[in-house]
Amino acid sequence: MKMNFRSLLSEYGNVLVLLLICLGISLVTIEKQSATSSSAARELALEVSGDNPPKSKVLVLVRTGEGAARFARSLEDSLSARGLHVVASIVGTPADARKALLSQKDELDAIVTGEHMAIFTSGQLPELASENEALARTKTYRTETYLWPNFLKKDNLLNVLKQVSVVAIIAIGMTLVIITAGIDLSVGSLIAFSGVVGALAIQYLGGSDPTTFHLWLGSLAGILICALIGMGTGGLVTAFRIPAFIVTLGVMFIAKGFAFIFSKSEPIPVGNEGFAWLGRGSDLFGLPNSVALMLALYGVAYVVMSRTSIGRYVYAVGGNPEAARLSGVPVNLVLVFVYTLCGLLAGLGGIMEASLHVTGDPKSGTLVELQVIAAVVVGGTSLAGGQGKIFGTLVGALIIGAIRNGMNLTGVEAHMQSVVYGVVILIAVMVDQLKGRFK
Repeated sequence: MKMNFRSLLSEYGNVLVLLLICLGISLVTIEKQSATSSSAARELALEVSGDNPPKSKVLVLVRTGEGAARFARSLEDSLSARGLHVVASIVGTPADARKALLSQKDELDAIVTGEHMAIFTSGQLPELASENEALARTKTYRTETYLWPNFLKKDNLLNVLKQVSVVAIIAIGMTLVIITAGIDLSVGSLIAFSGVVGALAIQYLGGSDPTTFHLWLGSLAGILICALIGMGTGGLVTAFRIPAFIVTLGVMFIAKGFAFIFSKSEPIPVGNEGFAWLGRGSDLFGLPNSVALMLALYGVAYVVMSRTSIGRYVYAVGGNPEAARLSGVPVNLVLVFVYTLCGLLAGLGGIMEASLHVTGDPKSGTLVELQVIAAVVVGGTSLAGGQGKIFGTLVGALIIGAIRNGMNLTGVEAHMQSVVYGVVILIAVMVDQLKGRFK
């Protein structure tokens, strides 16, 4: 039983770390939240209608934020169903609320609002009433509040997944490279190069008004050229026995330089908002398209690495390349394959970044290679090669994303965030070394 626990901890320890990190961030981001559900809107409308006769004039004020427009519509519908007259429904800032209140000409009976806007109206209403007599008898009604972590809000969790999707997708290829005891430092530059090439190809094919076909063709061009660069990297590593660190360092500078040369150091806009489909769209039950793609690719990668011969070959090359060669494994082809795949996924990541901003930017991808390597190492892949799991890499990417999001939510400044990332990477490497000693 003891051995089983140790094995379980060794296999899924990073999942426990992720859960503990999420728990810690949740505890420190607990804040008072305003209920914004349809049922909360109906309950508030019932309270207002109980205190005010039919046809009473009511103003709905909701502060801009998660689900604000939807909640405002629910309030307006519920109040109207109770026979109250909604004079206006404002979704905005306190400045918008002040303007709406001062513009009231007829006597206003009630203000119906959420918690955040209620704080403003409670403090400002007496002063505003002295400027506008229509507010003299106005009462304020607010929704109920509850305590909930900002980290665990649905929109925030989807945002975390969306933010890590590019890094996580490229980390699939990096995992295979590191399992073979290699490294690829060029992926960040390939992101910029792919985005620039894709945007330029779209402009060349479709001009200022490209069609969907042009978008697909241009995107494919950016991805495939990065796959060819990855193939060239693998060829240099295998044919000339140049260390992967040196080859990919050179490719990193070359790709970044060409990205700036081709774009003339300026972002290249894409003249079709449909290009944002991959970066901003959410077509599958509200799940961002980039996240759906990430999960699909991890499913494919898991099957490839655990159920196919190419997966076994990758582990064999990383464990002992000479023994793998003597066993009939095409070592050089396997190495070319993993670097090609890493380049292809970096190209895909570049198109995703360009899609997010509808622009090919030569400045994108800066230091992303370090985030990718960090995700792979934190996920349990050994830098010595021969050991690592696709699922672990996904968990590692989520750990990095959760830490970044938690630091942003708690106001940690940028330089300290870099310190935290460095500490996380060092701890992950030390844990990897300790696991090797105690096996």
